[in-house]
Amino acid sequence: MKLTGRVVYRDLEGGVWVLEGDDGRTYQLAGGDRKIKKDGQRVEVEGKVDDDAMTIHMVGPVFNVASYRFE
Repeated sequence: MKLTGRVVYRDLEGGVWVLEGDDGRTYQLAGGDRKIKKDGQRVEVEGKVDDDAMTIHMVGPVFNVASYRFE
């Protein structure tokens, strides 16, 4: 699955990195590497949503990043 959007840092429960998707949804980012963590950067990510994951942040579904590129 491919998604595009903006990477955003949210200061919730110790901090969390999310993707504010162009599809109007917010995803908690998992995987990738530290280079993806650039607040405000537009990005295209490829991976899959982990429907079984639960986190303390409750910002949206967890998206496991397999690859990404900055736009």
